[in-house]
Formats: sequence, structure tokens, C-alpha cells
Amino acid sequence: MDKDELLLSLLAENARMPVAELARRLNLSRTTVQARIERLERSKVISGYTLRRSAAAERAQIKGHVLITVKPKSASKTIAELTAMREVRTLHSVSGEVDLIAIVATSSVSALDRVIDKIGDLDGVERTQTSVILDTKVER
Repeated sequence: MDKDELLLSLLAENARMPVAELARRLNLSRTTVQARIERLERSKVISGYTLRRSAAAERAQIKGHVLITVKPKSASKTIAELTAMREVRTLHSVSGEVDLIAIVATSSVSALDRVIDKIGDLDGVERTQTSVILDTKVER
């Protein structure tokens, strides 16, 4: 694995890792690592940094996969409305019988139910099917 890929892996584990620690782990100088990070940011390989919730905080969330079938010619509007919902963590456009898969996270089952109803009530949505996530076995 090249140094940039190793650097990206380390930042994916902990985006707040000090440059000095990154340099030590990569066996590079601090200025070299800083220059690599800046280059990766400029070239949009690194597009930003984000917060990752603790395992305990994630376990406290009720999550579901919501499969969504969209009316013809309504995809753009529906995607914009789903994007505006803070409970929608991830939204995938997929091939097959459904058009979109939303990963939704809420604080309770009743809140999840309300979000699913809200999604189903969107003008462009024909049908939804939800699977509640019981446990996550692998997440990278």
C-alpha cells in the first residue's frame, strides 16, 4: 500500500490524529505529511472531515433500510426532499425493482415509524419497504 493510501487509512480511523503522530506511523517527516494532506485536499481526494459516533451511541440508534420506489420523472424532487430529512443518513440510487435505498437512523422505534410515514407521504414516492437493522456485523 502506498503512503497516500496508508495516510488515508489512518485519517479514516481518526481524522483528528495529530500530523506528528501520522508522520511517526508513516515514517515520514511532519512537513511531508502536511504537504500530502494539503495535496489530497486540493485534489478533492479528501473532501472533508466528519464526526463518527461512538459504538455505544450508534447502538442506541434505531436504524432501518428503506427501499423506495419513485414515480417516473419524480426522482430529482424526491431525492432533494429525502436529502433534507436529517434522519436520512445515506441515500443510494440503485438498480432493480426499487429506485432508492435510504439508511435512516432515529432515537426510537416510534420515531422511525414517523420517518417512514413521512417518506411514504412524499409526493414522488409510490411505495416503500423497510427492514429494521438489528445488528451491524461489519462496518468499515
